[in-house]
Amino acid sequence: MLLAIDIGNTNIVFGVYEDRNIIDYWRINSDSYKTADEYGILFREALKSANAVIKDIDHVIIASVVPPLTAVIKRMTQRYFKVNAFIVDENTKTGVKIGYENPKDVGADRIVNAVAAYTIYGGPVIIVDFGTATTFCAVSKESEYLGGVIAPGIMISLEALFQKTAKLPKVILELPKTVIGRNTITSIQSGIIYGYAGLVDEVVDRIKKEMGGDPYVVATGGLAEMIVPQTRNIKEINPMLTLEGLRLVFEMNNG
Repeated sequence: MLLAIDIGNTNIVFGVYEDRNIIDYWRINSDSYKTADEYGILFREALKSANAVIKDIDHVIIASVVPPLTAVIKRMTQRYFKVNAFIVDENTKTGVKIGYENPKDVGADRIVNAVAAYTIYGGPVIIVDFGTATTFCAVSKESEYLGGVIAPGIMISLEALFQKTAKLPKVILELPKTVIGRNTITSIQSGIIYGYAGLVDEVVDRIKKEMGGDPYVVATGGLAEMIVPQTRNIKEINPMLTLEGLRLVFEMNNG
């Protein structure tokens, strides 16, 4: 079985595959202060909840944008699963040509997202990932990663609004009944949700204009369900995109 792990700044998402089928997946908080042992216990308990046999994990693949956590999770997989993890980087065989000026600058999550999106939807395709940052990635018809856009993430913006203003409260992010807020909380909710929906549509429109053609637009990430219904450009939410990309990359490098 394959254990696929996506290490982000806010969350670690991991799933276990048997052949090409995912058995289950989980999302936990990223915490650089946790030890390899603490993560080992968390991972083992999660896998047990899906009736996965720990000793059957014979491969691990990791995409990470948090180097300190990469080392911790690598140690965890060695100790608790007896497996040396395969780490995705700019030199990994993916079938996608990186068109960035410096390929090392492209996050591993964006690489595997591009692989999955191109494999599933073909090209051209645009991926919008609602993570710690809101990222946009453009992949051409010829499977070239052209580049993208990085904007502050939704929760970063919400937290900054609370921290940098004297009177605005911290709010729970949920869809208000009207765009025009009738109180401070609904005004903030409206500004974040509809503001980001507008940001997404405007950026996608501009990317489409530069790419030409009619790229398919797919979204992923923890907050996609909140924002995507308010947009006009995104065709589909695929919460499994990154894990599927990891599985595909693993198969390319271990065929």
